[in-house]
Amino acid sequence: MNELTREDLSVARERALLVGILLPDSNVDFSNPLAELGALAQSAGAEVVDALVQRRMTLHPGLGVGTGKAEEIRQRADANEASVVMFDNDLSPRQIRGLEKTIQRKILDRSELILDIFASRARTHEAKLQVELAQLEYTAPRLRGMWTHLERIAGVGGGTGAGVVGGIGTRGPGERQIEIDRRIVRKRIVQLEGEIEKIDARKIREQQARKDEFTVSLVGYTNSGKTTLLNTLTGTQQFVEDMLFATLDTKTVRWPLGDGATVLLSDTVGFVRDLPHRLVASFRATLEETIHADLLLHMVDAASPFAVHQYDSANAVIAELGCGDYPTITLLNKMDIAQDLSMAKIIEHRAPQTLRLSARTGEGSTELAELVRTAMKGGVVEATLSVPGGTGKVIAEIERRALVLRRRYVDSIVEFDVKISETQLSQLSGRYPELKLLNP
Repeated sequence: MNELTREDLSVARERALLVGILLPDSNVDFSNPLAELGALAQSAGAEVVDALVQRRMTLHPGLGVGTGKAEEIRQRADANEASVVMFDNDLSPRQIRGLEKTIQRKILDRSELILDIFASRARTHEAKLQVELAQLEYTAPRLRGMWTHLERIAGVGGGTGAGVVGGIGTRGPGERQIEIDRRIVRKRIVQLEGEIEKIDARKIREQQARKDEFTVSLVGYTNSGKTTLLNTLTGTQQFVEDMLFATLDTKTVRWPLGDGATVLLSDTVGFVRDLPHRLVASFRATLEETIHADLLLHMVDAASPFAVHQYDSANAVIAELGCGDYPTITLLNKMDIAQDLSMAKIIEHRAPQTLRLSARTGEGSTELAELVRTAMKGGVVEATLSVPGGTGKVIAEIERRALVLRRRYVDSIVEFDVKISETQLSQLSGRYPELKLLNP
């Protein structure tokens, strides 16, 4: 096997053999356990040439799979001229090294593959920083076992007997090189965290500037049609592609609902099963649009045979972000091509509010706008509002957002008897501290 450079994990144009280790608690669709891994591999630019699975109670400590299965993988990789073997599991550095030695191919686990896809798709400075941070945080604790250049450096001693921690690559010059690499990685992580902290602060300022707006966020499994729906509803032309993780950067545009009502609609990065936690943490700034949304539109590919599984996986990530109790409308997309409606019916039974639609044809978009209008208005209440007479901007906002029943002038104070939605009243009170609520 040629010497591997673990930093270079690109799989574009490579021939890939897929492997799944099915454990008792595996969160996969057992009828087609490698379907998503295949889609991820293709999204990364690889050509899938073969696939196999092994059921185990636990991962083999040195290989993940059993020794016999590892040899079978090597033979099938030879027969199919595969240059990379991708595992639908997260592997330890020891397991990766053991597999590379046995199979004589580059080995990628699930997290490395997803990070590779994100790295290839990142376009903005913000996304590139977030991906780099996730990659370094994934790599940092694995330096001792991952980088084979350390093995070449560790020529002194090289023993594997008692007292030798980690074996080859952990003594002499190799140990010093590991510490140098660790310091470099730690320093870069601190730099990235500082830059991303500035991005977070800017995001917070942007959200504060929008807090008097009703915000709606499109969330859901990757490739469920979120960007297509954004384009259909708003008339924009955001990039759309039939592949996983086509969208990494959050895009926010104004969506006119009719009758003069508008909301801010955001498209976010898609989710997958077992999305690496470090990636979720690194992309938290990008996902702030989800965290601070007034309403979530959870997109589901109703034409997929794995729709229920994808719905549950996306809900798990939404809950991880702390948004599990947000007001949500579940959108069953691609109804124009769905042949089997059993998945849609199961989700309709589980979700509190659903709507069938087609982002591609626009079917259901009028009904969706009406549902969002209803959510935006909330319950209508009668209230008396008081503001100083010189606050023309606040008075204009009250007149724009509420139905003014009566107006009174008391000294330098203006009082309004109004009918207003609870949502709008809450937004006005939060934005303008000089506005007083006399009798809600």
